[in-house]
Amino acid sequence: MRAVILGQKGGWHTESLAAALARRGVHAEALPITRLTARVAGAPGLRAAAVDLDEQDVVFVRAVPAGSLEQVIFRMDALRVLEEHGVRVVNSPRTIEHGVDKYYAAARLEAAGIATPATVVCERFEDAMEAFAALGGDVVVKPLFGSEGRGIVRVNDEDTAYRVFRALELGRYVYCVQVFVDHGHEDIRAFVVGDAVIAAMRRVGSHWKTNAAQGARGEALAVDDGLAELSVRAAHALGAEHAGVDLFDDGEGGYCVVEVNTIPGWRALRAATGIDAGQALVDHVLAGWP
Repeated sequence: MRAVILGQKGGWHTESLAAALARRGVHAEALPITRLTARVAGAPGLRAAAVDLDEQDVVFVRAVPAGSLEQVIFRMDALRVLEEHGVRVVNSPRTIEHGVDKYYAAARLEAAGIATPATVVCERFEDAMEAFAALGGDVVVKPLFGSEGRGIVRVNDEDTAYRVFRALELGRYVYCVQVFVDHGHEDIRAFVVGDAVIAAMRRVGSHWKTNAAQGARGEALAVDDGLAELSVRAAHALGAEHAGVDLFDDGEGGYCVVEVNTIPGWRALRAATGIDAGQALVDHVLAGWP
């Protein structure tokens, strides 16, 4: 098998994935997605640095850094063309796009009948203020595209909402306003690979943000049937081969899905549970490979 990892060379997750592949006898070079060069007509093809991606069997997407709208669209389009040439891209560009867009991801969850917090997405200041009131005057305001809890703020005062929304208006940002759910400074991260949850952890923070990147600690969590079934459904709603599904107990014996991460990290999960999600992903992708 020929494989490439699009990610940060020397980064923890890139190295973890490369080591997992090496244990299966596959050498995979790590290349930045910012080095893509696409050629159309003449000698068509897609390269990253000096490596022909068209000639790979699998391309693992480990990192898609921030960029301009043109840069991000080009990267996703290039990966889409790569799929059309028969290369397996994990996760697929369509899935990555679904996961990074908080509005579309929430809409997909809702369409699949999966409970998710009430959310309003809009462009106008007046509509954002109306959403703040309609959602009870206690909300979290999120970047439409974001990860690791960065840029998310809790707003529970009308004057503060006014100032926050006016500031966002200056940057022509889209307002993503979600009802605040008091989950006791803890939530659950379930890691899905294929059709199964391979491990889960309870994340406990010192404040309402429970991302590992925000300092929350992970504790191994036994996976019950309800958690496993809902997590897999959530991942599949976005078309993910692997995903980190963030949930919390709804207080009524079930769970509510907050987000589905389609380029998920597993460093904290491994520390909490001992499960190597990178190896599980590699084994899933290589299953049945000649």
